[in-house]
Amino acid sequence: MAPRLVFFVSLLIIINACNLTSASSAAKFPNITPILIFGDSTVDTGNNNYIPTLFKGNHLPYGQNFPGHVPTGRFSNGKLIPDFFASFLGIKQTVPPFLDPNLSDFDLRTGVSFASAGSGYDDLTTVTTAAIPVARQIDLFRNYKARLISLVGEKEAMETLGKSLVVISAGTNDFGLNYYLLPVSVRRLEFDVKGYQDFLQNQIQGLVKTLYNEGVRRIAIAGLPPMGCLPLLITARLKPLFDRTCLEDENRDARAYNAKLVRLIPRLEKSLPGTKIAYADVYTTMMDMMNHPRKYGFTTTNRGCCGSGFPYLCSPLTRACANPSEFMFWDSIHPSEAAYKALAQALQRKLTKTLR
Repeated sequence: MAPRLVFFVSLLIIINACNLTSASSAAKFPNITPILIFGDSTVDTGNNNYIPTLFKGNHLPYGQNFPGHVPTGRFSNGKLIPDFFASFLGIKQTVPPFLDPNLSDFDLRTGVSFASAGSGYDDLTTVTTAAIPVARQIDLFRNYKARLISLVGEKEAMETLGKSLVVISAGTNDFGLNYYLLPVSVRRLEFDVKGYQDFLQNQIQGLVKTLYNEGVRRIAIAGLPPMGCLPLLITARLKPLFDRTCLEDENRDARAYNAKLVRLIPRLEKSLPGTKIAYADVYTTMMDMMNHPRKYGFTTTNRGCCGSGFPYLCSPLTRACANPSEFMFWDSIHPSEAAYKALAQALQRKLTKTLR
């Protein structure tokens, strides 16, 4: 066979293989586009770059392993769960922040993130962070919806929202930066832990109902991670220097919150006809990482690659570890890209069954 013909045959095989892979990924969540994200720094792909807050990840070493080695505002060394979801679904490789002034028409049609690092379901959580609380992220969503209608017309825009996948990931800051760590927490004076859990989940109910009224029908709501295993909280508890085991009280609180969320979701679905709402379990997979690190390629699970305490974010002067893929955590709160990818893979398998 002539060399040129061999080349073209090989090229066709590669293209077909790529198309089959993309089609296979997209088939797992049929007709889902765009992907729309609400929440905190676990899913903020750069919105905080455009607001007056100190909670920014637009500097190295953040983003050192992102394509192009560019700090984008993501609070990790690379991609986040929304990016992996979009890639797995065959939509696109990364999810941009809605506040990006260079947002394209393609991005409006395929998905954006409204999330803001330092935010939570509780508006009081953002008093010290100046982030965009989840309740106000709805305003960004309505702005997005108006732009989408202007772009494609109301009929197609509503059809697009109806087949979108909305991911909500928040709650950790409400406990970690508000209820637990503030020397004088208004919410701690107002609620015991169980009461605060109920307060936050009332906020979730309001958020989901608002999204439903705006046309959204498929939603994944993340539970809390094992908060007692976050390097920041371990350091804040001032345990002996070499005792960096997880804190059971905080983990127990997270499990109780998650159990309530699991019970809430069917009630929400029943009250909102036509919705599919999935519980995104991050707790189980993260505890599996803690207990079986080698399974995920990790050597370190109780410290961050570029920091484990105060200040709890990496700075341009922070010296990061040489092997971030072997660390479960990138900084004192946020998982590494390797951990996010493993979480996204686990969540995809579970969400497929619920949101199909």
